[in-house]
Amino acid sequence: MTTPWSPRRTARRPLAPLAPLAPLAPLAPRVAAPREPVDPARIGRRVVRRRARGMDAGAAAAALEDARFDARQASRHEDLADDVRGPAELAEWERIDQLLAAAPPGTVYDPDSDDVVQAELAADAAAATAREAELREAARIAARADELQALRELGTLEQAEPRDGDEAVRDELTRRAGGYVQADIDAWLARGLAARLGHYRDPAARESAAGLLPPPVLAHAALLAELARLVPGAGVDQLAFAARLAATEPEAAGDLAVFLARVRS
Repeated sequence: MTTPWSPRRTARRPLAPLAPLAPLAPLAPRVAAPREPVDPARIGRRVVRRRARGMDAGAAAAALEDARFDARQASRHEDLADDVRGPAELAEWERIDQLLAAAPPGTVYDPDSDDVVQAELAADAAAATAREAELREAARIAARADELQALRELGTLEQAEPRDGDEAVRDELTRRAGGYVQADIDAWLARGLAARLGHYRDPAARESAAGLLPPPVLAHAALLAELARLVPGAGVDQLAFAARLAATEPEAAGDLAVFLARVRS
């Protein structure tokens, strides 16, 4: 007869008080790294090239026959009708077979010396660079939108000057608002454009804004510029009617700005 095992009992010690946690430092916003779009056809070509490395013409021809057999077998299955990788692999074997058939005897396939492969790699590198640039620009726009939103909440938006790319920031703020026009942002941009503040000091930036800002903002800016010339020192509150006119009748506001410019000249 065996004695049942009894668990060991140990005296419980009181837990030591926990030290207060130090405040965590704010984390920098993390942006996901751009990923290469999944392309089954490209994956298939890369698999073929890895397998074909070091093959001579005879080995490539045999591999091509195997690929053709696989293609015939796959054609019997309806669920593979939309497959793009299989046809891409077959086409790549055909290309490599033709490449080696036209090469001097004894030549083996090397992707590193394949002009088609190198061109694709260069295109992939350029696309990856473009995706990274787009990601950086999106992060910059988001950060600037957060900044302008904070200035709005503090009531100090008028103290800021427009920067390069704020037209795209306007679009981001409008998107965040569900498509609603941000009247205060539009008025701020119009005043900056009219007074040539910030990056609008550059004539090229003003010309570029004509294709980036909507007609009401452009009409508002043009009308403000002419009114400021007619009545120097007029305050923002005195010219508030210009924003309402530009928002409701942008074409009429633009025509009025042109008319006032003619009167001035």
